[in-house]
Amino acid sequence: MGLISKEEVSKTRRYSSSLWRGVKTIFVLFTMLLSFILFSAPIFLAVADAILPSAILSSSSSLLRLSPTTVSSHLSNYDFRYSLIDIPLISIIRSAIILCVYGLCDGPKLSRGPYLTITMFCSISSLIYVSCKAAFVFGEPVIGGGSFRTEEVALFVCSSVLAIGHIVVAYRTSCRERRKLLVFKIDIESVSACKNVFPRYQKILLQERLK
Repeated sequence: MGLISKEEVSKTRRYSSSLWRGVKTIFVLFTMLLSFILFSAPIFLAVADAILPSAILSSSSSLLRLSPTTVSSHLSNYDFRYSLIDIPLISIIRSAIILCVYGLCDGPKLSRGPYLTITMFCSISSLIYVSCKAAFVFGEPVIGGGSFRTEEVALFVCSSVLAIGHIVVAYRTSCRERRKLLVFKIDIESVSACKNVFPRYQKILLQERLK
């Protein structure tokens, strides 16, 4: 009985250690995935901004089915008060501009430069446009006395939330890049201070290089 109990205890310990290693592995993988998503948040948000409004607009049979033919026909018969084709088009243009600027900017430009400025300009201007259009669309009485469809409300809410999300992500990206530049500046200043403290070492090193 004693041997059996020892074997059971050893099996339990091995099982618990394996389970603990599995939990730690899953936690590390989840942390890496979360870090990757946060680091690539501007890209993921731009892709979502280009896809979600179009998907919402195409989800209902009473709304627009997006295709080159229907888009061109609705643009030719466009009416600001009733047409909804401009909402996904604005989202696509907004995400394309922000994604291009993000791809062209490096660290200093991401910290305090064109990325944050252009993102805020595109997001705020599109948010104002969507808000004005929502006032016209939902201010008009519904034909037949019915209520507004859920897809219409979701389309405006989605576009507005994504516009605000672009501003938040751009600000967080700018803060992250500023912290990186601050750490880099501290490292450079530390190296410069060491050079000033040990000038003799620098002279000896220079002489050895000249030899």
